[in-house]
Amino acid sequence: MIAELVSSALGLALYLNTLSADFCYDDSRAIKTNQDLLPETPWTHIFYNDFWGTLLTHSGSHKSYRPLCTLSFRLNHAIGGLNPWSYHLVNVLLHAAVTGLFTNFSKILLGDGYWTFMAGLMFASHPIHTEAVAGIVGRADVGASFFFLLSLLCYMKHCSTRGSSARTWGWFLGTGMCAGCSMLWKEQGVTVLAVSAVYDVFVFHRLKMKQILPTIYKRKNLSLFLSISLLTFWGTSLLGARLYWMGNKPPSFSNSDNPAADSDSLLARTLTFFYLPTKNLWLLLCPDTLSFDWSMDAVPLLKTISDWRNLHTVAFYTGLLLLAYFGLKSPSIERECNGKFVTNGKQNANGHSCHSEVEYGNSEIKPSFASKVENGIRNNASQRTQLPSTENIVVLSLSLLIIPFVPATNLFFYVGFVIAERVLYIPSMGFCLLITVGARALYVKVQKRFLKSLIFYATAALIVFYGLKTAIRNGDWQNEEMLYRSGIKVNPAKDFCEIDTFMSASHGCRFQETTWGNLGNVLKSQSKISEAESAYRNALYYRSNMADMLYNLGLLLQENSRFAEALHYYKLAIGSRPTLASAYLNTGIILMNQGKSEEARRTFLKCSEIPDENLKDPHAHKSSVTSCLYNLGKLYHEQGHYEDALSVYKEAIQKMPRQFAPQSLYNMMGEAYMRLSMLPEAEHWYMESLRSKTDHIPAHLTYGKLLALTGRKSEAEKFFLKAIELDPTKGNCYMHYGQFLLEEARLIEAAEMAKKAAELDSTEFDVVFNAAHMLRQASLNEAAEKYYDLAARLRPNAFLFCKRMKYDASFFPNCFPGSS
Repeated sequence: MIAELVSSALGLALYLNTLSADFCYDDSRAIKTNQDLLPETPWTHIFYNDFWGTLLTHSGSHKSYRPLCTLSFRLNHAIGGLNPWSYHLVNVLLHAAVTGLFTNFSKILLGDGYWTFMAGLMFASHPIHTEAVAGIVGRADVGASFFFLLSLLCYMKHCSTRGSSARTWGWFLGTGMCAGCSMLWKEQGVTVLAVSAVYDVFVFHRLKMKQILPTIYKRKNLSLFLSISLLTFWGTSLLGARLYWMGNKPPSFSNSDNPAADSDSLLARTLTFFYLPTKNLWLLLCPDTLSFDWSMDAVPLLKTISDWRNLHTVAFYTGLLLLAYFGLKSPSIERECNGKFVTNGKQNANGHSCHSEVEYGNSEIKPSFASKVENGIRNNASQRTQLPSTENIVVLSLSLLIIPFVPATNLFFYVGFVIAERVLYIPSMGFCLLITVGARALYVKVQKRFLKSLIFYATAALIVFYGLKTAIRNGDWQNEEMLYRSGIKVNPAKDFCEIDTFMSASHGCRFQETTWGNLGNVLKSQSKISEAESAYRNALYYRSNMADMLYNLGLLLQENSRFAEALHYYKLAIGSRPTLASAYLNTGIILMNQGKSEEARRTFLKCSEIPDENLKDPHAHKSSVTSCLYNLGKLYHEQGHYEDALSVYKEAIQKMPRQFAPQSLYNMMGEAYMRLSMLPEAEHWYMESLRSKTDHIPAHLTYGKLLALTGRKSEAEKFFLKAIELDPTKGNCYMHYGQFLLEEARLIEAAEMAKKAAELDSTEFDVVFNAAHMLRQASLNEAAEKYYDLAARLRPNAFLFCKRMKYDASFFPNCFPGSS
């Protein structure tokens, strides 16, 4: 247990500096905006939606079905809300637990010596794990690894008790259940069943390739055949159920996510797909350059045979084949035993015997392990335990390295990434075992003490360097700005969109997120406007047709009142992606504010007709479409077309997604009914608005007006006062209350409310003018004159007539009646 505890402690200690980190990158969509985490959402939705909260059968779904991981996020949310500390804590504890299990697994293969320590410490410290552990969404990989190892350990128990204990099928049941749980954490977890089969055939039974078919044909080992058949049946059942549950359709991805898959050249696709595993292995061996995003052109396509990177591909597959041949070849004349060599099991010079792996004369393959290759330690014969040979461990290591990586190779279906470091979390187990067993074999092979020490300390130094790199890399995951800055050198051009916020210019989409674009967003949130603009333009320099980036730049310009430029970039964004509803929305808002009502109307209508098929985030799209309909209804409302406005509002209610905040839409429904003198209907929608958001100030004001109109004066006053209580800095609240007091002939109180409103909103013409009007009504002429003059300065041309008439109160309503 010491090796397991020490390795787990190192895994825990190396990631303690991530506990103070914020949500980063994909965490926002998977956690912060995922409706499946909210208590009001039925928890059963988790089992029908993908990892990002989209219905699995939707054409735009990512098809990443990870309900157990999402369920763990929901538990985190229930306990600590959106405090990232608790989410990071669970990730770190899970990594420590996986490290302990892996070390225990290594002990079964390598024995209770310092090479087991080496394997466990290497896994605990490997920098390739930083994305999976420091990034909260990486919990899917860590959780899948936990059940992956449990399943594998259960199967090893099944093998060792097969034929001798009734509990053996209990262990097999544990294998199947843990494999299913691993798949429900992340898809690649199901590959543990294939790794288990490799263990049974090539490690436990020590079969060579040429022996497999004869063993099956002659039925020499029915228990082995039965176990492998059951593994195959269960794996096929899990994959079939998985495919059925996601609608029997593979996911679709944009060309920027996986450029090789979108290439028209068969040669480019083939060369690139063969090269990518080589790049992944290099990241495992030398994780010097790490990035949270390797999509787009981070790894340029291999388009010709003459590309020098093809040499890396050839070297990689040659080495892989040699290792496979070494592990699967027939027994050699000489074998390792206790650090020395023997011939076909005969006694060696030191008087000890070592049995060969396979007894050809027997009618049945014996499942007992071959004698141990000791962990570089010379023990007495009595201390020896039977362990797999180096060849056995090489075969199992290769299976751990390759089989869980196969789903990411584009071999069976295209994936939505070029390289994803967190996908290497499980394959890194095979890598760590392979490096450790290789170092151990060299240690045993060499005779000189100096060379033995060199090999041992070189392996230890590698672990130290890995640990230092991990601690440094964790710093990049502290917040999004640091993460995006770290990724610029790998992928400078990837784009980013903001999350929608209802009814404002900040509508957006969160499909692509990284580097210059992401950095621009972070800088904008810090009010570093010029730097943010430069970052966005840098992203467009690398790739000028990124719709999301064009949109983001337009959004920045719009928020800084550069409306003409904003319109230009919104139109470019729409030209690049005609389904970008948020660009239509903000275009319509600008046109409406510029008084171009007909153009705004056409833009909103076009937006409302865009379907959500094949869109990566249909919820965000539906939010933008709903907001377009809301603004179209407001446009009709301002034009006095109240019935048309109601029709549009009803359509918006039908189309709005679950996460949409409907209080403003409901309030405008009440306003439209109010204008049509349909007071019961108006009251119903005002109440709906307040039910959906109890502190919605506009609904308090409009409902107060309705109550006053229907003679419920005391109730009306309570709603006006509640609005002021909710936001004492909002001048409009005092203005509405002042108008109510004016109608009640409480002139002095009305005047006080008018002064307060004008002081708080001294740049709003309607508020200032109406304050002057109320002060005049209260016979406070001097104060009224002051605010008339201020109103004249705010809007000189429009105020000329009213200023001339300011002492005749009967003219006031005909000038500027103020906001309602």
